[in-house]
Formats: sequence, C-alpha cells, structure tokens
Amino acid sequence: MSSAPGLADPRPATPLEEVAVAFGRALRRAGVAAGPERVRMLAEALQHVDVMSRREVYWAGRVTCCSSQQELDVYDRVFADFFATMPPAVHSRERNEVVRPAPGGLEGDGEQPAGEDDSLVVGTASRTEILRHRDLSTLDEQERREVAALIAALSFGAPSRPSRRRRPDHRGPLDRPRTTAHMLRSGGEPTRLLRHRAGTRPRPVVLLIDVSGSMRPYAEAYLRFAHALCRAHRRTEVFTVGTRLTRTTEALSRPSPDAALAALSREVPDWSGGTRLGEVLQEFLRAWAGRSAVRGSVAVVVSDGWERGGADLLGEQMRRLHRVAHRVVWVNPHKGKEGYAPLTAGMQAALPSVDDFVAGHTLADLEDLARLLGRATTEVHRA
Repeated sequence: MSSAPGLADPRPATPLEEVAVAFGRALRRAGVAAGPERVRMLAEALQHVDVMSRREVYWAGRVTCCSSQQELDVYDRVFADFFATMPPAVHSRERNEVVRPAPGGLEGDGEQPAGEDDSLVVGTASRTEILRHRDLSTLDEQERREVAALIAALSFGAPSRPSRRRRPDHRGPLDRPRTTAHMLRSGGEPTRLLRHRAGTRPRPVVLLIDVSGSMRPYAEAYLRFAHALCRAHRRTEVFTVGTRLTRTTEALSRPSPDAALAALSREVPDWSGGTRLGEVLQEFLRAWAGRSAVRGSVAVVVSDGWERGGADLLGEQMRRLHRVAHRVVWVNPHKGKEGYAPLTAGMQAALPSVDDFVAGHTLADLEDLARLLGRATTEVHRA
C-alpha cells in the first residue's frame, strides 16, 4: 500500500483503510501523534488481524499509533468513544448502512488537518465478512486474490502433546529434587515447597490434499492454507494426493505463498487427474507411518471422497491411519452445502475411521479448521 486513503491514493479506499484514516484523525484531535505513516501502518495491520475481534483491533491500533506512555490513556479513551459512536466495518456483522461524516468531521471535531478528505465513507458492512461465507469455487479473480491474502493472515493454534520433561509451576505435585536443592541452599530449612507440572511439545500435523479434477475449484485455497500452516507450525508435513503421492513440504517452505505455489506446480504431476485415495494412502503409510512426523500426528485429509479405486482398500488404509495418528480430520468441501450427504463409496468407507468430519467450502470453514487444529492438544495417543 503506497499511501493512506485520502492522501493522493489513486485507487479507491477499502473499508478498513477508511476506518484507519477516520480513527487516525480522531486520535490526532485528541493529541496522539498518529500521522500519515502511522495510519498506513494501522491500515496494513488491520489486514492481518481478526477484524471481528475488538481486542485484536485495539492492539493493532495501539502498537501502530502510540509512541509514548503518555499517549496510552488518551488512546484508550478515543478508541472506546470512536467505536461506540461510529462503529466501522471491524465491529459490524449485520448492519449494511453507510455512515458519511458531514463536512468538518464528527460533531465538535473542529478544523480538519490539511490534505485529508472530509467525505470519507465508512462502511459498516465489511467486504471481508461477505467473502468469509462465499463458496470458494464461485470467486472471481479479484476475490480470489483477496481471499488469498486473508488465508495468508490466518491465526493457527499450536497443537501440542505431553512431554516427559516437567516445568516449574506454582501448582501441581511436589518437585522433590528442586525442593531438596533449595533446602540445602537455605541451610537445611524447608522454607519453600517447589512444584512442577508436565510440559508439552509440538504435535506434528500432516495434510493430505486431494488435487484431482473434482477438487480443482478448492485445491489452491487449501494449498495456500497449507503454506500458512507450514509458516506457523514447524512440525507440518504436506502431501498432494490424486493418482500418486507427492511430498510438497519443501516447496511450501518458501516465504511467499505465490512463489511456493509456483514451485509446487512444477513438482506435482497429477493436477486435475483421477483419484486413487486408497492406493495413495497405502503408499503414504508404507513410507511414513513409522516416522515421528506422522506417529501421534493430527492427520488432515482434504478430499471430496470421489474414489476411482477400490473403496475397500480406502477403508483399510483409513483404519491404519487412525491407528497411527492421534486424530484424523476429514475436510470435504461439499459437506457444508445444503442437501449434502456422504453417499459416495469413498466417504462411506472412510468415515468410520474419521474423528472430525468437517465442512470446507468457505474461508470461514478454513478459519474453523485452523482453530480445530489448535484444539488437538494433550489427549493420550491411542496407538
């Protein structure tokens, strides 16, 4: 973003940029030095937070617009007043009206800083919120770019599992060795009882993404999701499945999502081909079931379940995967659609071995999946 909206920006301002400009103006009138550069930083930050979370919006503004301890109290007051009296896109999920500030700004604001546009339109209906619930297969090119940016900014919980190492804590069982050592340093007096708790370590995540012809409208979004997960959680392995198995973890390790997808497209030979999930899962488990990257993992299969091979083989391999993994999640882009039922032979064979069968045709579904991965934490491994 080259400049804040209203400051010689040649393109139309987005609702979030308009909110940033209006909020920056309110801060300056209250004495906070939120100049054009900080407004640009705030507008950029709003692209990477959950704009439906008041807390995240608060911190996005605080870290970008405040430069001293003295400004914090003023910022808190302006934030509360601004979003109470003129709720912007970041607060509204339902309202569709548009607020047009009168010339001179909000009532009682006084003179406007030079160079700012007084006719900013602050939309309370967020385009982002609309895109969150659009079917990913129906997006046009511009909408796909916007959704790609939102996927790159997804927040992932960190799946974890118990560790044998224990950590100091004020609760939990008595830590006898540390308590004894503390007593010896204190002349033998039991002045303090030290306690500990079980620690945690990262739980691996494995993504198996169907790139067959029937999954073509959704495959790119899930590969972008995989790229964002790889960046957020280092113990992630990603494979594409179709007529063959391809490990794509290294390609997705590139910092740029577009560069990662370009590298991946050169490595995957079976784009938009058929689907032989049973055979591919068999190959995957033969090569990877004994590795630490898979045992005890959260295994996520992204597929519509159309199987051209034998459904019996798919069912057998899903049972093996269920024994090896900590939890098995199946994401089907059609599940959330009206009238859907898992009637294909592939889905019928797989479902008995699936812990979580979830929808996957919107950005909101991807957000739910990111949260689901974070909740798969400290249950005891079944195998």
